[in-house]
Amino acid sequence: MAEAQAQMPDVSKVRVEQLSDQQVKRIITEAEKRNLTDDQLIQSLGQRGMPAAEQQKLRSRIALVRQQNTPAGKRASTLAAPTDQQGRRVVDTTTAFLDSLVLMKDTADTSRVFGAKLFRNTDIRFQPNLNIPTPKNYVIGTGDELLLVLTGDNEASYTLPVTPEGTVNIDYVGIVPVAGLTVEDASNKIRSQLRSTYPQLSSGRTRLSLTLGNIRSIKVTLTGYVTRPGTYTLPSLANVFHALYASGGPTDKGTFRNIQLVRNNQVIETIDAYDFLTKGIQPGNVRLEDGDVIHIPVFDRHVTVDGLVNNPGIFEPVASETLADVLRFAGDFAPEAYRAKVKVLQITDRQRSVADIYAEDYASYTPQNGDQYLVEEVLDRYDNRVAIEGAVFRPGLYALTDGLTLRQLIQRADGLKEDAFMARAYINRLNPDNTQQLITVDLNQLMAGNAQQDQVLQREDKVIISSIFDLREEYTVSISGQVRKPGQFPYVENMTLGNLIQLSGGLAEAANIEMVDVARRIRKNTNEPDSVLSELVQVKFNNREEAMQSDFVLEPFDVVSVQTSTGYQVQRLVRIEGEVRYPGEYVLLKKDETISDLIKRAGGVTEFAYLPGASLQRNVSDALVAQGHSALTGAARQELLALEKEQEEIQSMALENTLQSGDSAKSDLFFSNYVGIRLDKILDGVRKFDIPLEDEDVIIVPRQLRTVMVRGQVLNPNRVVYQDGKSLKYYIRQAGGFTAKAHKRKTFVQHANGAVEGSIGGYPDVQPGSEIIVPTKPEREKLGVQAWVSMGSVATSLAAVIVSLLR
Repeated sequence: MAEAQAQMPDVSKVRVEQLSDQQVKRIITEAEKRNLTDDQLIQSLGQRGMPAAEQQKLRSRIALVRQQNTPAGKRASTLAAPTDQQGRRVVDTTTAFLDSLVLMKDTADTSRVFGAKLFRNTDIRFQPNLNIPTPKNYVIGTGDELLLVLTGDNEASYTLPVTPEGTVNIDYVGIVPVAGLTVEDASNKIRSQLRSTYPQLSSGRTRLSLTLGNIRSIKVTLTGYVTRPGTYTLPSLANVFHALYASGGPTDKGTFRNIQLVRNNQVIETIDAYDFLTKGIQPGNVRLEDGDVIHIPVFDRHVTVDGLVNNPGIFEPVASETLADVLRFAGDFAPEAYRAKVKVLQITDRQRSVADIYAEDYASYTPQNGDQYLVEEVLDRYDNRVAIEGAVFRPGLYALTDGLTLRQLIQRADGLKEDAFMARAYINRLNPDNTQQLITVDLNQLMAGNAQQDQVLQREDKVIISSIFDLREEYTVSISGQVRKPGQFPYVENMTLGNLIQLSGGLAEAANIEMVDVARRIRKNTNEPDSVLSELVQVKFNNREEAMQSDFVLEPFDVVSVQTSTGYQVQRLVRIEGEVRYPGEYVLLKKDETISDLIKRAGGVTEFAYLPGASLQRNVSDALVAQGHSALTGAARQELLALEKEQEEIQSMALENTLQSGDSAKSDLFFSNYVGIRLDKILDGVRKFDIPLEDEDVIIVPRQLRTVMVRGQVLNPNRVVYQDGKSLKYYIRQAGGFTAKAHKRKTFVQHANGAVEGSIGGYPDVQPGSEIIVPTKPEREKLGVQAWVSMGSVATSLAAVIVSLLR
């Protein structure tokens, strides 16, 4: 790795405008292979010495390439080598340019060494600031660019690149050596050389300013226990920490306390990274020069701190530091830590040992290499705690003082509540062997001043004072029936029936105030067959106001039932549609109002009405079905449920067969709510067909129907013009006849009024508006080879038996 990086090119000399789009695509592709984001790529180049202006140019070029339709790098592997205008192959510097990058995004760093995450964290931008005034002590070298400006009586400016020989060429002066000089010394030297050309420099009427333009790049080598050792190209303004960050910092075996900067084969500075890690200061963090070597030796001693500290990990104390310093490095104790002592696991010459270091020795104990310190949790117990709970105004924890008694603790808790159970209180005491003891106290005598009942409390005593409400079942009353908000309500003393009615929102309109039932619990009853389960009290009122103000006193667990007034019913709506003179919604005027009555109220039928096709739609609510089920018990109910399940399966099969025919129209045929009526008979006065109406009934009187629909397993499902006296087979022929899958014997007809007729005993008659449905014949399972073989074997055996009998 070090040899490869030692040959890396100087990225400070790369000019982004000289890169082709294909080269930029290759840069993007190679960076993605190294799991580098755009920010990490630009950051790495900046640490390698790329000028800030070139970094911004590269960022813009990358963004421009990403906007193109062709994904970046898609054809990078097939790109041809670039050539110049004469067709000569140009050396592609892209690969070398990419190889100069340091992979900034390492795999998940799990190192516990204090400080490792700082240098391996790609989110920290640890790079030199290039936009600062020129340092006077900056040493000029090859590759720098100097800006010479004259102001005053003489106005002139020069851009002076430092040549590889370390000189600059100034007009009217000539060659001036500046390499190795500081900016201040070079300024004085150039000023003395220019005085012959500009005499005003001596008098001060002309002023000279020498600053840096573009800075050079320097090469710095990192050796020793470095995460990524090698030679790095950095800006000449970079310091030791910039180089450490570019290389990933010390490894887990490297020291953070004795980082050496070697220049001209001499250690000129020793850097202690802990000053920066713990205090944020950087003593010894000097500016680097070309050819410097940063050497990281192995650590001198490592200790581990675990447990309840704010920053557990591995630390590197120096010889002059103590355990107190190590704990400071670890962020000091956590709030719940046991501070009186720290447990240490030590490594001796032959084996391990364990010891306790007490708080008074923290500042004098010298950590040894390999020490493991464990900071434990404080005990989850109190040395001066007592508790009181229950019917006091301020229950909770209290401090145990010398001689604190039960009466004094109750006073600290602001006294007893009015609902306190005075006959008995308890002190739950923890014995020395951690068993529990229950001490009984008579609160009546205690509060009366009986000293014998006043117990002296001990640590961890818990005083329990019950409420009278805690010692009995919660009292409730309930109300149901014709009230606005039926339900259960808490019982209070002297609660009346009027109070309960008000709590339930008042009486509903249908309430029967002449009979309100109050069912009262009987606390004593026998096991005799005729024993009474509850006592029933009936309360009568003359009007609603009297009921709301009733002073009938309730008892706990009373159940109030407000019945419905006799004959009370809400308005019931029906609707009539189609060929009547006044279609619309009507309110039923009496319980037994029939279809003929409604037709009369609607003005009768029009001359276009088709009476045989009239239908009645009636909805059967789930509540009525449930009511019908609940009326049955035992075997009858099970039989009804089984019958309904069987009927559902039959209807599902019929529906499936119909859908398989390719005709999806009217898929709810078998689940319709039509009631077949004979409106022509009803209007003729035949009373047995004139049925009473129900709520939400819909009567539909259609126009004259002149077609018959044929669908299902026929060759051409369609509508056929009705012909008087024609049989069902006629309409089947008009639809192309039966298909091979037709189940002819199951053909049925649904008439316009919703009535259905099957083909049992012959095909039914067809009327205008009827629908002929031909279902699908169920498929039979074909017999396999094994079944045929089995049948042959059975036949052979049967034949043999017959032959033997005949003999």
